[in-house]
Amino acid sequence: MSTAPLRVLGIESSCDETGVALVELPEGAAGAAAPRLLAHALHSQIDMHQAYGGVVPELASRDHIRRVVPLLRETLAGAGLGLEAVDVVAHTRGPGLAGALLVGAGAACALAMALDRPVLGVHHLEGHLLSPFLSADPPEFPFVALLVSGGHTQLMRVDGVGRYQLLGETIDDAAGEAFDKSAKMLGLGYPGGPALARLAEQGNPQAYRLPRPLLRGDLLDFSFAGLKTAVWTQLAKIDAGEDMAGDGHAQERADLAASTQAAIVEVLVAKSMLALKQTGLKRLVVAGGVGANRQLRADLDAQCRRRGVRVHYPELHLCTDNGAMIALAAAMRLQSGQAEARRQYDFDVRPRWDLASV
Repeated sequence: MSTAPLRVLGIESSCDETGVALVELPEGAAGAAAPRLLAHALHSQIDMHQAYGGVVPELASRDHIRRVVPLLRETLAGAGLGLEAVDVVAHTRGPGLAGALLVGAGAACALAMALDRPVLGVHHLEGHLLSPFLSADPPEFPFVALLVSGGHTQLMRVDGVGRYQLLGETIDDAAGEAFDKSAKMLGLGYPGGPALARLAEQGNPQAYRLPRPLLRGDLLDFSFAGLKTAVWTQLAKIDAGEDMAGDGHAQERADLAASTQAAIVEVLVAKSMLALKQTGLKRLVVAGGVGANRQLRADLDAQCRRRGVRVHYPELHLCTDNGAMIALAAAMRLQSGQAEARRQYDFDVRPRWDLASV
């Protein structure tokens, strides 16, 4: 019996990126074929939020309203398909900013109702977790996943779609927050993580010995609040010194940026290696915005080579929030029988949502 392709439209609007994408299951929801990305479109709100030094939720929500329909048209044009080709409409249900999530959920349910198509709400972090399946080197189950996205830093054992065991998570600031807050202290603006990484390229990562919280022992939890405090303390010492060159301590700040990045990366790498050791698994997946950090990728690659471990990343353009990961997660849930899309068009959102409970 032949099965028709299943095309899933995904809408992402959890924070400061609006994303729309179309993913296809070539053999339908019951097939074993890997999903493939037909087209996607993305708008980032970085320029709008830079003036405020961070995301303004009300502005984010209003911008999603303006962007979602043009991005939908762009995606369909890129795929060379019309609305009638969409079989399922998926959206980010949570976690994220409540107002922003409501925009995507409302748009998805309105579109699905107009097309008489079923709709499915998706966990934002599950999208990140599964996003490497759209890469040129997709993983295989089971694997350890390092999720480093925005306010989330987690290690999970993944045995299949919807089969997630939390191994460790941050008890205070996440890695992304440590990057962003340290960058803000250094006057680097928003978004802080990429700016700090660029400045770190000019610095000495061994210039300042910053703390590596919870690095020793067998715990897989993370803590970065103490690192943030140490960065602030060291920066105060730098600024209090005499500036003989008149350069605003540019080199010292670059050294501090490099030392901060080194501390964060060392913790992430060490905890990932410990999780692999404790689980006995030989495959690691890294997902989320911080997963695009070049130093993190280089250090993970080196450590995994030494241990005979395969490591997988999303394509760089899919590391940030995007509609492709939402469409993919929905498609894989449907394919594995872990979810059922329904013609039910009332909706809710979950700004706080534990991935292990999905």
